[in-house]
Amino acid sequence: MTGPDRPWRATILTLYPEMFPGPLGLSLSGDALARGAWSLEPRNIRDHGIGRHRSVDDTPAGGGAGMVLRCDVLAAAIDAATLADDARPRLLMSPRGRPLTQARVRALAEGPGAVIVCGRFEGVDERVIAGRALEEVSIGDYVLSGGEIAAMVLLDACVRLLPGTMGKEASGRDESFEGGRLEYPHYTRPREWEGHAIPEVLTGGNHGAIERWRRERSDAITRERRPDLIVGGGEG
Repeated sequence: MTGPDRPWRATILTLYPEMFPGPLGLSLSGDALARGAWSLEPRNIRDHGIGRHRSVDDTPAGGGAGMVLRCDVLAAAIDAATLADDARPRLLMSPRGRPLTQARVRALAEGPGAVIVCGRFEGVDERVIAGRALEEVSIGDYVLSGGEIAAMVLLDACVRLLPGTMGKEASGRDESFEGGRLEYPHYTRPREWEGHAIPEVLTGGNHGAIERWRRERSDAITRERRPDLIVGGGEG
């Protein structure tokens, strides 16, 4: 668990450590980083490369296009970054991984942190995935140039849930995916804009009616856009 004396720890294994903290150094995550609520340690996989040129990849066994990140190099980088009693999960950002969900994000945020491997090239030697118990995680059904941006997405999602990062606990409680639904619409001043008014129920002061409206709109938006989130394919 994390706390004032035990910040949430993120170790990033990458060929491009200069990409970090990047956007994670700004806004909520940057403020939390400056306060010591979490720590970020980018480590260069190439430090463990082979030979004079610090080679980290080789041609795929069986032939094919591109290059593959070597198992011995990546294993050495992981071993150097973790201690025997390191309880943090070891994640590999990969398009073939299990989709990242808000439930998984919350579980990660409630733990001690994460060791995140950012792949490059055509992929990672399968033996190191098994040999170092890497959990493959995907942020969507598309392919990026490398795992760094995906790692930033995961970290941002986790860090914002750390205690004290968001202004109000309710800011996170009512968001999309937290209750198995997408979030309801939001409005603010001006009361009328380009012929469109704020829904009257939101300005009437009846908190029970407001909660019912928000719940109904949340259900309707979820059924329209993400029926897969509703048990029974849209029934529930």
